[in-house]
Amino acid sequence: MKETVPVESASAVLDARIKELKDWRGKTLARAREINHEADPEIVEEWKWVKPTSPGTPVWSHGGIVCTGETYKDKIKMTFAKGSALKDPSGLFNSSLEGNVRRAIDIYEGDKINEAALKDLIRAAVALNLKGKDRPKPRRTTSSRCA
Repeated sequence: MKETVPVESASAVLDARIKELKDWRGKTLARAREINHEADPEIVEEWKWVKPTSPGTPVWSHGGIVCTGETYKDKIKMTFAKGSALKDPSGLFNSSLEGNVRRAIDIYEGDKINEAALKDLIRAAVALNLKGKDRPKPRRTTSSRCA
């Protein structure tokens, strides 16, 4: 089975997932999607990590993974791929805080999303991804010494 759904159909898969979640989680995932697009109109929706044991995960990318939108029974988890490198002055990150790279925001039923702060995090994640793309690739050097 493919690990990543083609980009053109990823949005359709996400539409179906939102519709399938007939409770607050579907509405929250839909709002997270809207916030991602409002923060960065060039963000791309993907559907990754499809396995026989997992339907996969929605992913928002621009120059690399920005964040994912996993759904659980009691929460929606937005995991930022490079979250530990992002400033979070509003304190949105409330999960995966001990990791070296990722940080996450667990959203529970009834939680109010600080949309302005979330958009700032999304924009910062995109900027970090694009900054990494600007760096020149290291040159390969070969040794002139003979063994």
